[in-house]
Amino acid sequence: MKIVLIRHGQSTWNLQNRFTGWVDVPLTEQGESEAHRAGRILKNQGYEFDVVFTSVLQRAIKTSWIVLEELQQMWIPQYKSWQLNERHYGGLQGLDKAETKAKYGDDQVLLWRRSYDVLPPVAGPEVNKEITNDRRYQGLSLPQGEALKQTVERVLPFWESSILPEIKKQKRVLVVAHGNSLRALVKHLGQISDQDIVHFEFDTGVPLVCELDEKFQLKSKVFLKES
Repeated sequence: MKIVLIRHGQSTWNLQNRFTGWVDVPLTEQGESEAHRAGRILKNQGYEFDVVFTSVLQRAIKTSWIVLEELQQMWIPQYKSWQLNERHYGGLQGLDKAETKAKYGDDQVLLWRRSYDVLPPVAGPEVNKEITNDRRYQGLSLPQGEALKQTVERVLPFWESSILPEIKKQKRVLVVAHGNSLRALVKHLGQISDQDIVHFEFDTGVPLVCELDEKFQLKSKVFLKES
């Protein structure tokens, strides 16, 4: 059994080196190119899918569209959930990373970015205003900021309720999401420690093939790159 995970292509705020989180920014031209490349790689290696899951953020959705277009598989069912969104960076969202380091110091910013359970500064009203008024999230209790720990806690219920049942039906599953929501999945599948998962990285637009054992745990993983 295999599942393929792809982090979206480069976004405009990736390019600008800004904390993005739940802010719905688009792909750059390079990001679209990365998505096309991911699709070509999967097509050249003969991958076919039965279902795809994404977040509700356009950078992940657009990446999935481009990948499926390259695969000529745009007809397969696609499911979107906020539970696959990027980690909510709280009051850091929208800030320039270099300027934030200059203000708070490298050590503090590293702790916010890479620790497993240290929360970022709480989002103020101006940060969450657009998200609060977005009908994608109506009826939800929105986070004011998340560490990877909180991201894991919302991703895993979606894995159990929506993704895993498709795998159990022997469906070929593609998940296109974000660096931290995908790290949450890999942490669970590989039983990776809180300390070790902070060092695991997803490059934009590079497919990760995860082979699962009979208990649906990670047997092996490999990133697919053009030769």
